[in-house]
Amino acid sequence: MSLFKKPSELVAKPGIVAMVYGSPGSGKSTLACSAPNAVMIDTDGGVMRINGAHQIPTLQVTKWEEIVEAMAEVKQEPAIETVIIDTVGKMLSYMEEYIKRTASGKKIELNRDGSLSLKGYGKRKQMFIDFIKSVTTLGKNVIFVGHDKEESRGDETVIRPEVGGSSTNDLMKELDLVGYMEMNGNIRTISFTPTDRFYAKNTCDMPGVIPIPVLINEKKEIVGDNNFFGNVIKNYRHRISESVENNRKLDELKTLIYSNVEDVKTAEDANNFVEWVLGLDHVYNSKALASRAIADKASNLGLKYNKLTKKYEDGAAA
Repeated sequence: MSLFKKPSELVAKPGIVAMVYGSPGSGKSTLACSAPNAVMIDTDGGVMRINGAHQIPTLQVTKWEEIVEAMAEVKQEPAIETVIIDTVGKMLSYMEEYIKRTASGKKIELNRDGSLSLKGYGKRKQMFIDFIKSVTTLGKNVIFVGHDKEESRGDETVIRPEVGGSSTNDLMKELDLVGYMEMNGNIRTISFTPTDRFYAKNTCDMPGVIPIPVLINEKKEIVGDNNFFGNVIKNYRHRISESVENNRKLDELKTLIYSNVEDVKTAEDANNFVEWVLGLDHVYNSKALASRAIADKASNLGLKYNKLTKKYEDGAAA
């Protein structure tokens, strides 16, 4: 049996790996907390800025080892569906502090002034890559929260997540979704669709700019449920399930099309095949595959296609 699976046999990963970033005060942490059955690894003191009604179980980090222990607990606890890293940039600072604190011997990871050397930054980079790999294989939802920063690209300025050096690219490669949050007047919005102005990533057909529902009114009253990201995850899973189902339908259609085209022996059969194909519930490129199949079969039978009547005819009649 082949180790390679057909598209219809592929299994979607159970969790989504996402990032929410934006300027301070845009509500990133609160939005991340709207994910289902979430816990927060708070590296930046962000949990205390979240309204008490929307806070979730939280680890207030003081050193890198606590993050490692927390992730081990997350992995073993089935009730936890989502883990939030807030913020990812500050998490790198804890990695850096750990490297400085545990450097021994010749301390090649450090410069004379105590800052990280090239070896030290190399070690931090590998620690971060290993961390990303560990969270993406958890089978749970993982949401990184980050601040934004402006980056020059020629004569233009682009807004990107602030992670830290090449670590930004290491993280971006693993993310399913990246949403940029900002204030448009008095309305908070998020966009998963990239533009010339900011970086984003959209793999589940989310609309362009999405208004974020108001949770607390001007009187500080709770007026909404914090479930935005739960709905995003549902939409993502629906799209993945729909893709798997369409792959299954395509396999069935291909089998049906190739089986029926084998029965084509005459021009009448070919025209009946074309009419039958028009009535199928097509998916992806199934209609194009059918057109190519009947064209090849007609060519082998010596049939000609009359562009005026849009019918196949016997070669002699044409």
